[in-house]
Amino acid sequence: MLTRTQKEEQVAELADRFGRATCVYIADYRGLGVEAVNTLRSRVRSEGRGDFEYRVMKNSVLRRAAEQTGVPGLVEHFVGPTAVAMSYGDPAGLARILSDFAKEHEIFELKGGALNGAPISTREIATLATLPSLDELRGKLVGLLMAPASKLARLLNEPAAQIARVIGAHAKQGDATG
Repeated sequence: MLTRTQKEEQVAELADRFGRATCVYIADYRGLGVEAVNTLRSRVRSEGRGDFEYRVMKNSVLRRAAEQTGVPGLVEHFVGPTAVAMSYGDPAGLARILSDFAKEHEIFELKGGALNGAPISTREIATLATLPSLDELRGKLVGLLMAPASKLARLLNEPAAQIARVIGAHAKQGDATG
């Protein structure tokens, strides 16, 4: 049994995590077997590379931590068996993992969550799951930024290449006639 001080420390730690997280997703895992939950945990750990976290906690601890951080809309979801998934980076990546898991295990149900301190619905979590990951978006942005620079480099090199081709053609003509 935890002492009051230990419980307060647990609430303070969780409140700190809620405050640092870019998103918090709440799920009902009732009816899932231990093996399925362990599979989800390992997937969250491996794909999150340290940025994602999945925890099962008491609703009273979750309620107190959410109230301390002032995140509206979370407290109403802390009913029944509750799991909390948090991302400290890419919210879309974690949403994708949870949505895919919910499709594989119909018992697992997303209840809602918060994104950057604002409450979000299950529909919005499903929409987030369809978005590309943060790394993919960064790659696309870099590609878009690099495209004009590479076109400009080709454009600037083209006149020199044309001159080289003309000189090469004249040299071949001179060899053929002489």
